[in-house]
Amino acid sequence: MPLERLVQIMRRLRDPKTGCEWDTVQTFDTIAPYTIEEAYEVADAIARKDMDALADELGDLQLQVVFHSRMAEEAGHFTLDDVIDRICDKMERRHPHIFGDEEHGGHHLWEKIKAEERAANLDKSALAGVALALPALERAAKLQRRAARVGFDWPDQSGPRAKINEELAELDAESDHARMLEELGDLLFAVVNLSRHLNIEPEAALREANAKFEHRFRMIEQAPGFAQMSLDEKEELWTAAKKAQAGSMA
Repeated sequence: MPLERLVQIMRRLRDPKTGCEWDTVQTFDTIAPYTIEEAYEVADAIARKDMDALADELGDLQLQVVFHSRMAEEAGHFTLDDVIDRICDKMERRHPHIFGDEEHGGHHLWEKIKAEERAANLDKSALAGVALALPALERAAKLQRRAARVGFDWPDQSGPRAKINEELAELDAESDHARMLEELGDLLFAVVNLSRHLNIEPEAALREANAKFEHRFRMIEQAPGFAQMSLDEKEELWTAAKKAQAGSMA
């Protein structure tokens, strides 16, 4: 089996006597950044609709699961089989309408079961389990969604809109760098809240803005003598690129 082959490869790489000098000294903490990076590369391949790259990136991500599982097994915590058994149990438990006796399911039942699982957690906060390693925008949205479930939320988008204006005014009033950092964070948090009320994922919106900026900038920087142009001249090129991009999407 291909997965077993990968398991054996990792076992050899981690062998303290004959393994790879890099792999043998890695820990959960040192590998975690690579795990996050590989997840983003999977998302990037999907965004580019590159199925060949997606197959490669999913393999890299699978390696991360095997790597962490191997280190855990060496320390006596759990094995890869335990990892797979747990996700199988979880998927069956969260889909009783498919694998059990429930007649009705769907997202509502999924959320109900997840809530029951959280209730069994020692941390009883509505915010329990929101991973610290999530991208900040995504984590902000998830924290807000959790708070909204227990009624801590504005009834409509007018609340976060007003909050954005309030945070902008507070940011403008600051001159101390540490205070500006705090106020800018509050402003970003408020923008995330507005995006949630508009039913727009902030991470997806910012990715699209990044792509749009990159495309336009790559267009204008090709102009002869771009680096030596004045800001006004560059702005003219930017406006032209913006119109050209809008026309191509029409």
